[in-house]
Amino acid sequence: MKANTFDCIVIGAGHAGAEAAHAAARLGAKTLLLTMSRETIAMASCNPAIGGLGKGQIAREIDALGGLMGTATDSAGIQFRLLNRSKGPAVRSPRAQIDKYKYSEFIRQSLEATDGLTIIEATAAEILTEKNAVTGIRCADGSVYNCKALIITAGTFLRGVMHIGSEQSAGGRLGEPAANALSDSLKKLGLRVERLKTGTPARLDAETIDYDKTEIQLGDDEPYQFSFMNDEITQEQIPCWTTYTNEKIHKLLRDNLRQMPLYSGQIKTTGPRYCPSIETKIMRFADKGRHQVFLEPEDAQRKTIYCNGISTSAPRDIQEQMLKFLPGTENARIVHYAYAIEYDYCPAEQLKISLETKRIAGLFLAGQVNGTSGYEEAGAQGLLAGVNAARKIFGDEPLVLGRDQAYIGVMIDDLLTRPIDEPYRMFTSRAEYRLSLRSDNADRRLTPIGKSIGLVSDQRCRRFEIKTAQLERLYNYLKSERSKGKSLWQQLSQPENPLAGQLSQLPAIKAMSLSNEVIDAAVIDAKYAGYTKKQQRMVEKFRRMESHKLPLDLDYNEVAHLRAEAKEKLSAFTPATLGQAGRIGGITPADLMVIQIHLKKKFSM
Repeated sequence: MKANTFDCIVIGAGHAGAEAAHAAARLGAKTLLLTMSRETIAMASCNPAIGGLGKGQIAREIDALGGLMGTATDSAGIQFRLLNRSKGPAVRSPRAQIDKYKYSEFIRQSLEATDGLTIIEATAAEILTEKNAVTGIRCADGSVYNCKALIITAGTFLRGVMHIGSEQSAGGRLGEPAANALSDSLKKLGLRVERLKTGTPARLDAETIDYDKTEIQLGDDEPYQFSFMNDEITQEQIPCWTTYTNEKIHKLLRDNLRQMPLYSGQIKTTGPRYCPSIETKIMRFADKGRHQVFLEPEDAQRKTIYCNGISTSAPRDIQEQMLKFLPGTENARIVHYAYAIEYDYCPAEQLKISLETKRIAGLFLAGQVNGTSGYEEAGAQGLLAGVNAARKIFGDEPLVLGRDQAYIGVMIDDLLTRPIDEPYRMFTSRAEYRLSLRSDNADRRLTPIGKSIGLVSDQRCRRFEIKTAQLERLYNYLKSERSKGKSLWQQLSQPENPLAGQLSQLPAIKAMSLSNEVIDAAVIDAKYAGYTKKQQRMVEKFRRMESHKLPLDLDYNEVAHLRAEAKEKLSAFTPATLGQAGRIGGITPADLMVIQIHLKKKFSM
């Protein structure tokens, strides 16, 4: 029995599960990671890339907290680009193509080297509970593992069904079975389970593509690393390519819409609006004569190519004809066909802010099971779920990140306060304090938090302390050194001032032996000091609202003068704070005032 008893068990070893298991074990919980296959741990089953707009910020936040995603990306990256480089630092986002096999191997080896973490290949089937608290998991082979906390990170495997034209097959992704019994177990425990849809494009044999008919896309000359533990990227970068659809492809798809599961009625669930299938694009944007397609290598050897931009569930013969019309892929061999996948998820209003379910104590959900889409969103939830599962086991308060602290906090708050009608994806536009939540300062925002709970390594702490000491020294110099009647700090804040590009060449700064990272951080801080000061006042107002805690057992039906719509929504979402209540759609300032009056009367009696 002792051999099968753990503090924490994580079900699923995708990006959420890997971060969850690593975080829980790092905090001292004896942890078991259950996966159908070690070989597919943290596999990039869709786009072979990490980062992007909003997502790059999340990936760096995971790294700043001591997670695995950043170091794995730097190790397995094959092309790095900083998106929105010409725009302000608030919306600059790192993105990297990765060798998906090296990435998976890096994560697997990191997990295998983590003290207190055991990995077992098995298929989870039934969540075991007693008195509305989790006690363990029963696997399909009959084996039972006991635990105090259980984290479900099953991705698209919960009753997953794949579609290629009229063909349907059960599975979590190509070649792997669905987790139907686990989905049934969630329903039996009283959790509401609904359906979403996503999709993936065809993969092609890289040697069969005519690249002369495409446009080459190179990475940055100076790659922007994901991990704060690395100073530079040294491996060779390889190119991607772009091509475009055309009217022949569009006509082919329009003429065969009746064979598309999305339009035949075979698929009834909602897919991601921001990443639509090619058949959806041609219908939604009928006036566009072409759509861009990115041909992205899936590995450093360039054996297979991911066709980013033509996700589809079309029948195999239609996919073959479409590729024959696409410049560069006329004679390409399909390694595996595109498909759409429908899967179960649990709407996140059933969760506490710690990602623990309200109904079952000790049961946590993270990743696509909460209605999100993307490796970064999944990894961030996994990390927080792992941290909070461990903290619950040891009797500590959960770690909660606010909207003013991290994109991770924005995402979790959005999930808890806004109904999901499509897979949730992070964008910089979702963060009202994005000027403060930059990718460059993720470590300054979050590494001290990670240190305070024991999540980050001693090595990371030492590196962070050195960086902050260097920044302090540079700040002092910039604010005290004057020329042309102004301090260097003031000059850096002026628009179009050339000093920013010359700073690293100043003799006094050269003598400090500072990294480019430190110099860039100081330049950004000086340039936006006035704006961030204004934003800080907004943050302080936000925090005052967040400090008004709401009892989770508050019966909103008993709140006098509260509107019926407000009672219904607040009862469904059960917000943790007054501020969170105000972010629920349809809740007005008047509703918040009524709640405050009710609580004041109740607790003064």
